[in-house]
Amino acid sequence: LIETSFPLIYAVGKGSIERPRLLELNWGKSNDPLIILIGKGVCFDTGGLDLKPSQYMRNMKKDMGGAASILSLAHMIISAKLKVNLKVLIQAVNNDIGPLSMRPGDVYNSRSGITVEIGNTDAEGRLILADTLYYADSFRPKIMIDFATLTGAARVTLGPDLPAYFTQHEDIALIINKISSIEKDPLWRLPL
Repeated sequence: LIETSFPLIYAVGKGSIERPRLLELNWGKSNDPLIILIGKGVCFDTGGLDLKPSQYMRNMKKDMGGAASILSLAHMIISAKLKVNLKVLIQAVNNDIGPLSMRPGDVYNSRSGITVEIGNTDAEGRLILADTLYYADSFRPKIMIDFATLTGAARVTLGPDLPAYFTQHEDIALIINKISSIEKDPLWRLPL
């Protein structure tokens, strides 16, 4: 099912002995507002055939930080018994090296039908998110929240201690900024 329905998730994880998965949890009543939470769950990221240098690979168990954050948020929503229809989507993959690993120059179809050429196998996050975001959008949620350990460019821009966030909605940005300030947990909005 993953290979045929989520080809980019499959492409990223097919080099690992652990098969790629898309985990889906549904909770709440269908007539309540639909909220979809998406968490990037790259359980380990070697960089694939575009192998990361050892100093950067050492901490790549953290590439599942988006999935861990989404599970925590889902737990809070369920514990609070919020009146929402909750859908949680987590791509669980390893970006490993193996005989089936994707290669630079490979071309894959995405779930949406758009073809993607692999320029660098260490850009796995955007691939697994592309299939998942397209799938999630088909449900027409009231709001969709994606947590991911993307991108190295945000870290270069903001440093290691200031997380970036993206939204096209000014009202959501105002809420996020207000909560960030109240909690003294700074975030910075980058353009989308």
